[in-house]
Amino acid sequence: MNPQELKGSVAIVTGAGRNIGRAIALELAAAGAAVVVNARANHEETQAVVRDIIAQGGRALPFLADVADIRAVERMVAAVTQYFGRIDILVNNAALRVETPFQDMTQSDWHRVLAVILDGAFNCTKAALSQLRASGVGAVVNIGGLSAHTGAQSRAHVVTAKAGLVGFTRALAHDLAADNVTVNCVAPGLIETARKPGLPEPAHHRIHHPLRGRHGAPDDVASAVRFLCGPGARYISGQTIHVNGGTFMA
Repeated sequence: MNPQELKGSVAIVTGAGRNIGRAIALELAAAGAAVVVNARANHEETQAVVRDIIAQGGRALPFLADVADIRAVERMVAAVTQYFGRIDILVNNAALRVETPFQDMTQSDWHRVLAVILDGAFNCTKAALSQLRASGVGAVVNIGGLSAHTGAQSRAHVVTAKAGLVGFTRALAHDLAADNVTVNCVAPGLIETARKPGLPEPAHHRIHHPLRGRHGAPDDVASAVRFLCGPGARYISGQTIHVNGGTFMA
């Protein structure tokens, strides 16, 4: 892999303050892209990721915006376009990964999760569309999940939203093919991520077992995203790439 295969490109990574999003931002920066590090509200986390990128010789910009708020997303895209002059890569990673038994799930719970995962991907892609089309080598990567393909207890809202991203990916691949914009989905498996203190391990983590004998790391997911954004993946579109150590085989 060319160590600077994304040099000159600009990427937006949503939900990039921690865990998988952070790893993706760092990986794209290592490939030469200027990276917009998005989070909803945690300024300290976005600044920390930006500092890490700059310390490695990269370019980065923090931007707080709730992806469920189309106006906030439009302001972000406008600021990025003014600052960097272009947008070539969009990684829709922002998500809520909560567990709520279905009998206890309210309509508000349901819509809150779908708003971030599905509406967020729609809002960001819609707002960045003209820039992605103008790029000539645009790439959209949606971050799905294992549970979208296996189901999971107490996650009807999350499973539905993540499964929706698969359909969104396929539809956009058709709509944007003529503009040379690739659209793919990366579905992480059981990934070791930092969780809030006191939260139990997700139920689906206890019933699935990777053939590789270990849980994955955020960097495993980030490497797949980097490839899909690069020149070696220009003939790949509309696909869901599973990064799960053999836990689930599509």
